[in-house]
Amino acid sequence: MSLKTYFLQVKEVVQETADSVTIYFWHPLSEQIKYKAGQFITIIVPAGEGGKKVRRSYSMSTSPHSDTAIGVTVKRVEGGLVSNYLNDNVKVGDFLEVLEPLGNFFVEPDADKTRHLVLFAAGSGITPMMSIAKSVLKMEPNSRVTLIYGNRSEETIIFKSKLEELGAQYGSRLAVHHLLSRPSSVWVGKCGRINQGAAIRIMKEADTDFTKDNFYLCGPVGMMEDVIAGLGIYNVSKDRIHRENFHAPMVEDEPQEADDSLQTQTVKVKYNGDEYEFEVQPHQTILEAALDLDIDLPYSCQAGMCTACMGTCTEGKVKLDEEDGLTEKELKRGLILTCVAHPISKGVVIEID
Repeated sequence: MSLKTYFLQVKEVVQETADSVTIYFWHPLSEQIKYKAGQFITIIVPAGEGGKKVRRSYSMSTSPHSDTAIGVTVKRVEGGLVSNYLNDNVKVGDFLEVLEPLGNFFVEPDADKTRHLVLFAAGSGITPMMSIAKSVLKMEPNSRVTLIYGNRSEETIIFKSKLEELGAQYGSRLAVHHLLSRPSSVWVGKCGRINQGAAIRIMKEADTDFTKDNFYLCGPVGMMEDVIAGLGIYNVSKDRIHRENFHAPMVEDEPQEADDSLQTQTVKVKYNGDEYEFEVQPHQTILEAALDLDIDLPYSCQAGMCTACMGTCTEGKVKLDEEDGLTEKELKRGLILTCVAHPISKGVVIEID
């Protein structure tokens, strides 16, 4: 999958909180970059050792329906190569290398629809939710949005004032429920974390119809699993539950423990008329092993969601850490995502179009 690359100029940098910034880009002179509310772009910066290029995916916090510029909001992560680079170095006028918008986590507004979207976010998981909320509120006059948003303290709430402005603009069509795990003594709102019990209580307050409403989740894996478990009590169908995984810690270079069942295997990858044969260690994915050897395979999100690294396993067997990015039919056809794939047999051969 060949992705289009842009070199976008920074239009504005806004400090949202002490550890997060929103970076707005000008569109290229030749075209308007098209994206859907909830999708992400991948930013490539020389943040690695010796200036090696590193890429990370960030959801757009802007709306394609209400904002003229494209913007991503980046929260600093301890030890995060790209998040720290973007927070510390980017200024107005800079050019950044960016891959085209991608992602299956999105909403396409329809003015004829009347619906209720329930959004769950924690920390920087708010970014795609802002895009979705602004888009639906503007384009669907009969729809409403409930946002359940968890943070540590008042000072860490990204978009606090922007959410208040949206509330003033759209009135009862937007309901925002903040939960703080370490609030100050003057906080009068809800306290605690978004867990199963809190999620159910707030959804009931918001007049949620579990038989037809749609639910969108972005944040730590534990939070999302708790919410999904709560929705399961009400038999909410899986096709109405949408989750985004890019804000898991693994995106920002957190060391991953090796699976004891994995062994070092040699794999062969066929791409662009070339063949590459290399070893994959137990702690590595196929993509990681290739990149360590400077083998330039296609990829974007590195979280098993965008399908930019998709290939076909024609021989041998692989194990995927994450299967949400592929449909059941694609999995049965042998399609895999190299960024979350580990070889579990000898003689693995991957073909990438």
